[in-house]
Amino acid sequence: MMKSLLFLPDISGFTEFIQNTEVEHSQHVIAELLDILIQSNIEGLELAEVEGDALFFFKENEVPSLERLLAQAEQMYTAFYSHLELLKKNRVCPCNACMSAPNLQLKIVAHCCDIQFINVQNKRKPFGKAVIQVHRLLKNSVDSDNYILISDDLRKEIHLSENYQSKLFNFNSSSDFYDGEEIPYVYSEINTKNLQLKPYSYAHKVNLGKPPTFTVDQDIQVSKEQLLELITNYKFRHEWTEGVEKFEYNEDEVTRLGTEHVCVVNGKHFNLVTVTKDVPAGVLVYGEYTASPPIVKSIHTFYQLSSIGTHNTKLEIQLHLEPKNWINKLFIEFFVKKLFLKNSKKTIEALKVYAEEYYAKEVV
Repeated sequence: MMKSLLFLPDISGFTEFIQNTEVEHSQHVIAELLDILIQSNIEGLELAEVEGDALFFFKENEVPSLERLLAQAEQMYTAFYSHLELLKKNRVCPCNACMSAPNLQLKIVAHCCDIQFINVQNKRKPFGKAVIQVHRLLKNSVDSDNYILISDDLRKEIHLSENYQSKLFNFNSSSDFYDGEEIPYVYSEINTKNLQLKPYSYAHKVNLGKPPTFTVDQDIQVSKEQLLELITNYKFRHEWTEGVEKFEYNEDEVTRLGTEHVCVVNGKHFNLVTVTKDVPAGVLVYGEYTASPPIVKSIHTFYQLSSIGTHNTKLEIQLHLEPKNWINKLFIEFFVKKLFLKNSKKTIEALKVYAEEYYAKEVV
């Protein structure tokens, strides 16, 4: 029987991340990162299991060459840290989960064996001593959370020298005892500075160079961080926005700069993208831009939040209506502005009622 590959990417810092951050956002971040790792599978690895913060891949009756195995590892490290850079640069939310996500790291453990299988709910899964060993190897004496570890069995199979070096990899040998048995391995820490990170989409700050068409404001008795969550988490939008039949968005994604969602009004779809702008220190801001509104050329809407007490926030909704031409500008000034102003006042009042009731329930 030919040997098979066992391959486990594991997100380091997961347990602490979940315990010390907002649960919903941390779950979204981890789900995004796991999906990124799955998408970066260039070796045709089969996914046996999603194990919380880790992925258990295998390749039956084939062990890739040294070059292919290291290329697969590099692909995953590159994709993982490229996404962390996006999370860092395009962050909107100030919660602990979103702020600390860029501190997560990735370790990969690889092993080979004569693979066995069991059937669980009509799905074949690797089974046996080697499967236990590769999971044991995740708990090792390597003084890092950012490395690739290759068992000695796999090292010999792919003819990897114990002190192999390249621009990205610098292997050292070590071993640990598991269940009374010593398992030797080689490992290499990963210097992320040597990764060719993929360019990411970065939504630059908006500078409109003129005051908003109008502003409405309201004092709301919740913290600015709590209020921002209700504004940026689209699952709450139908609770305080009237006239929208449906919001379409990625439910597994934390809102960040460049995030897109769709409002369906009277059967028409309006595409919106998350933007931001410069604000004074201590002020939070969330913005949306659409180039597909009726009547006007484009709309920028900014929600600006300032603390006026421990659990009290001044919210300003600032609307920028961009006219199509000078005739349209007059039409906006004398007719459209009045309609948008009326709707914005209803929106901010509905948000105040919902926010104060929602967080009052949490306190109880």
